Amino acid sequence: MADMPIRILIVDDHPLLREGVAAILEDRADIVVVGEAGGGAEAVERFRTLQPDVTLMDLQMPGMNGLEAIVAIRGEFPQARILVLTTYAGDVQAVRALKAGATGYLLKSSLRTEMLDAIRNVHHGRRHVHGDVAAEIALHVTDETLSEREAAVLRLVAIGKANKEVAHALSLSEETVKAHLKNIFAKLDVTDRTHAVTVAARRGIIEL
Repeated sequence: MADMPIRILIVDDHPLLREGVAAILEDRADIVVVGEAGGGAEAVERFRTLQPDVTLMDLQMPGMNGLEAIVAIRGEFPQARILVLTTYAGDVQAVRALKAGATGYLLKSSLRTEMLDAIRNVHHGRRHVHGDVAAEIALHVTDETLSEREAAVLRLVAIGKANKEVAHALSLSEETVKAHLKNIFAKLDVTDRTHAVTVAARRGIIEL
């Protein structure tokens, strides 16, 4: 029915954020919040029960995270429309979420200015990606991605491990670790370990 309100499920592990989102939506004639969930597993259960029109999904949650919840929901309900709400503007994380089945990607910093349009766009089957994130995706679309092994090396570097310790942890030689770091620097267009970690975290390649 064209005059039926858009039914919303809010998923976030912070109750105050859920309350804030609900407060923004409560006076809208064409949008109604039908449920909330505090984690990924609960989100899947609530989705099964409520089958909302649009789900607002946080990514960073304990237990089952948002990406895993998106995959699980879309696996059961291929037509599910899911709008990611996150603090992370990284292009790699955004692409990961969109490939998992999200229809939109919105930054929490823009909830008051952009969320209503995003919900309506996603409900009508259109993608909605925050402008800054879309620009980052476009900027890096032709970049060579880090391999799983390179990402593993960088995660250990990020927690302060020296090359020898990285080599031991991953059962590699120090020379192989150095070769991986050289490749990582080239792919991320950086010249040192600290900058590599900073760029990788910002883009969502690794989590700090």
